[in-house]
Amino acid sequence: MRSVKICIQIAILYLIYWVGTLIKGLLHTSIPGSIIGMILLFLLLQTKMIKEKWLGEGAQFLLTYLALLFVPATVGIIDYLPYFNGGGIITVAIVLVSTFLVMFISGIVGEKMATRKKQSKNMGEEYGA
Repeated sequence: MRSVKICIQIAILYLIYWVGTLIKGLLHTSIPGSIIGMILLFLLLQTKMIKEKWLGEGAQFLLTYLALLFVPATVGIIDYLPYFNGGGIITVAIVLVSTFLVMFISGIVGEKMATRKKQSKNMGEEYGA
């Protein structure tokens, strides 16, 4: 029963992606359909039209296997190795710097969110007591 629930949740996530792709095609925009779908999902979650618990297990399942989803894209780069001739060191440097920046900024944002959550919890205990 749990696997059916996860499959349905993944199907809903795919449907939102598909709607994003459809919107991209209708508007002839340069924004990828997957990004439009992600924004649409964000808006649906923020407006509470879709509750997080309705998609939580399916999303967690996809996140568990996220690394496997990048393997085809990474292997596909092998077809384009001639484009990296002479610029390989620069490409590696760019990847390393951008990865460090993402990790650094994610750490700062996560720390600020944890601090804010702890402060709001302390304020609630202070006023609730």
